Formats: sequence, structure tokens, C-alpha cells
Amino acid sequence: MSGPVLLITNPAARRGRLLEQRARDALLAAGVEFDVVVTSHQGHAAIVAAERARDFAAVLTLGGDGTAMEVIGALAGTGTPVGVLPGGTGNLVARALGTPRRIELAVRALLHGDVAAVDLGYIAESKRRFAFSSGVGVDARMIDETNPETKRRFGIGAYIHTGVRVGLSRRPFRVRVDVDGFAVEREATSLMVANFGTVLDRLFVLGPGIVQDDGRLDLCVFSPRHAPDVVRIAWRLFRRDFGSDDALFYRSGREFRIECDPPQLYQADGELLGTTPYSVRVEPLAARLLVPKRD
Repeated sequence: MSGPVLLITNPAARRGRLLEQRARDALLAAGVEFDVVVTSHQGHAAIVAAERARDFAAVLTLGGDGTAMEVIGALAGTGTPVGVLPGGTGNLVARALGTPRRIELAVRALLHGDVAAVDLGYIAESKRRFAFSSGVGVDARMIDETNPETKRRFGIGAYIHTGVRVGLSRRPFRVRVDVDGFAVEREATSLMVANFGTVLDRLFVLGPGIVQDDGRLDLCVFSPRHAPDVVRIAWRLFRRDFGSDDALFYRSGREFRIECDPPQLYQADGELLGTTPYSVRVEPLAARLLVPKRD
């Protein structure tokens, strides 16, 4: 990469200060001119990106998915490439892009990587964009019910532990989704509008044909009737088996309206944003993201 880099870092993220120093050292070792801004409050990363990105060849974020999406959202449509370093707990976006988890390797991979044009989802009610997914049910409950201290101590393992417990507890709700004028109604325990299809470093795939640059998002509705169904669905996602199944429903589209009875918390890229109903639309190829070169 030629030109200076802006590093926006969140000190409140897990191991924030330590990872910031490692990122600085990696940028120095690469011989790259750079500047660092440490955020001080929610929304600060978006403000910094909007005000300063034009003076840099690229922007790197170091924090959680919330910090990454503040910057990606602020720079959507501007053409400025954004690199997401894995500095949070879940690191959904960095993992989906294949970014190495060690900061030194991640900095090197992104500086010498490619620029990918990626779709984004936009949620009208919260005026927020997401890169990975938005959803209700199990994933939102997992975020809501994970103890902050446990998350600090065990990282993503805390989310996995809570997710297994929440998934097996099976708390169904009635959902109606309008997808480009097509109405879907069914009982569910989890619903996602996904842009990327892979989870946890490609350990699971959410559904068939989900790609992040096709100008569409993908509705995934999971409707297990009992605990054995939960295990079976997880096994099928692990095996990438998306044949006919009453507990699985998929449909791609550009605009979505989601209503639940009773109302449910909804999340986007790991951030709780509100309660249903809410609306999502795709913004085709709105983001330019730095990604490692593929072999």
C-alpha cells in the first residue's frame, strides 16, 4: 500500500491498549506513515473517519465490531478502503473477511492485501449499517445475556457458552417477514438477515449461496421444535447441508420488514439496537474493505 494510514482504536475494547501498541509496532516495522486516533466515546470513530479519512490512503480500525461498523458506515460510498483489525470479543467482520487474529499478522496481511467491494445492510429505524448480519432470537439473546465480566475473561468463548445455553432453551416467537413484497410467516427461535455466510472462521455456514457482493441479503429462519432439532440444525450448518428441512427457511432479497410476536430484541454485527419491528435494505457494494490476498 502506498500512502499514509489512519489507525482508529478503541481503548475500551478487550486488551485495547496492548493491541494498540502491537498495531503501532507492526505499522512501524512495515515502514508505513501513519497517525493514530484513540476514541473516547460511542460514535467518536465515525466522526473521526468522516473528518479525516480523505487525508489517508486507508483507514484501519482496532476495536470490536461496533468500532469497525462506525467507520465502515461513515465511509460507505466514499471509496476509502477500511481494514478491520481483530481487537474485540467476537470480531465477526474480521473473521468473515479472513483476517489473521494476531495483530502483527493482520496488519501485514491488510497492508499487502486486496480491496474488495462489499454490500452493506442498512437499518432504517436505528440509522445503522452492518456488514455481517442482523438478527433476532438466539443471537440477540446471546449478546444480551452474556455477562460482561465473563466476556472480558473468556472472549468469544463466553458468547459460545451463552449461545449453546440459549439455543437449547428454545424460546419460540411468531415472525412475519416481508421480502421484496413476498410475505413469510412462521414460528422461529432465530432469524438472521445475513450478508456473509460463514461464522467462526468458516466453522459454520448459515445458508446456501450467501455472498457479500451480489447486491442482495439473505433471510435465514431457524425453527427447531425441540432440543434434538437444535443439534440437528447445527450439524447441518457445520456440514453445509441445506437440503429441504421444515426447520430451515431461506430467501434472498433487497428489502426486508421484520415483525415478531411478542416483540424481540434485534442486533446488528454484535450490537443490540432496539426491539422489533424493523426494516433492512441492502446497499450494493457500498463498502471498500481491505482483505488478505487469497492463495
